[in-house]
Amino acid sequence: PPGVGKTSLGKSIAEALGRSYVRISLGGMRDEAEIRGHRKTYIGALPGRIIQSLKKAGTSNPVFVLDEIDKLSSGSQGDPSSALLEVLDPEQNNAFYDNFLELGYDLSKVMFIATANNLGGIHPALRDRMEIINVSGYTIEEKVVIGKQHLLPKQLKEHGLDKKSIQLVNPVLERIVEGYTRESGVRGLDKQIAKVTRYAAKSIAMEETYAVKPALSDLTEILGPEKVSRDLYETNEIAGVVIGLAWTSVGGDILFIESAISPGKGLLNITGNLGKIMKESFTIAMEYIKANALQLGLADFKFDKYNIHIHVPEGATPKDGPSAGITILTSLVSLLTQKRVKKNLSMTGEITLRGKVLPVGGIKEKILAAKRSKIKEIILCESNRKDIEEIKDSYLKGLTFHFVKEMGEVLALALTNQKVKNTKKL
Repeated sequence: PPGVGKTSLGKSIAEALGRSYVRISLGGMRDEAEIRGHRKTYIGALPGRIIQSLKKAGTSNPVFVLDEIDKLSSGSQGDPSSALLEVLDPEQNNAFYDNFLELGYDLSKVMFIATANNLGGIHPALRDRMEIINVSGYTIEEKVVIGKQHLLPKQLKEHGLDKKSIQLVNPVLERIVEGYTRESGVRGLDKQIAKVTRYAAKSIAMEETYAVKPALSDLTEILGPEKVSRDLYETNEIAGVVIGLAWTSVGGDILFIESAISPGKGLLNITGNLGKIMKESFTIAMEYIKANALQLGLADFKFDKYNIHIHVPEGATPKDGPSAGITILTSLVSLLTQKRVKKNLSMTGEITLRGKVLPVGGIKEKILAAKRSKIKEIILCESNRKDIEEIKDSYLKGLTFHFVKEMGEVLALALTNQKVKNTKKL
């Protein structure tokens, strides 16, 4: 994700190894000659960016960061991503041929680090030559520490202030992270801290009195009203409302699945700006219920006498993926049986027509989102147990996990025997 410090990580690796640091940005590059160099016959011919950067570094073994490798594009001048195949292949790059030099140059001592936001945009052969290290988004606690130890000192220096000019305590930083930013990284947090620093700098310049240690109540005056409102757990009094967990480009989030029933002809309506895969999950869930109506206590239910409508709120936000499968099925069974869903419960997992529960990705981000939203229990696929074991215990405090293999186990855990408020007679 953007803003998590991938480029800074390259610089830190160079410092730790005691090597020179070289960086070139590949965003928007579409000329192969930028990598391989121009032939000397052209006016204004130059060596490629690789050789130029090595000359500038004055060493043959720097840490070389290829920034935004997923933003490469090809044009009429050739395909730079194909030219990089030779650069990044350890079997070939000991004799990298630059058109300007007209001889092979040994790049085998160079440590190449490429950064990208989206792996899908990288040439498959290029991706095959690299070891992939995923840098995940930060938790609220991590952002608070980064803000206090790195971002605030940086902004104070840039604004010509000392440490005594403005001091941000942890609860204030936490409110800034939760109420004014919505991101995986810390770029937005950096901008908000810069605003607070400018407020202090302006007050000093105008000789006005201001809060050196702003309280939570002062943030509205400094940064304006809160810009981000996060979904929190709501009551379980309505049938068919279940909380799922979603992964987004800015971290995890909770997702409400709502379903309603009305007299009709057996139609299934789906709304909420959903993708093809998510729509297929609704169809699979409905067919599973019809096929297993007897076990679910719905043997006498007349499916052709009622229309079912399923909605996923925040219609302006596109949603897709199979991970809401078990949430959809729980929502529909709760609606048809008019049973309450267990309090403070959330879930994520893919379903099959046989009722098997399959694993999904983005578990760390989803769990952090659940914790923020006051969820206490989470249902996951048994195969996702290994993902939980990789997460720090401090993040899991206060959460109970249920690992399941089949849909029957999910329904046994999720549904209570209590009827909902204003029960419908179906």
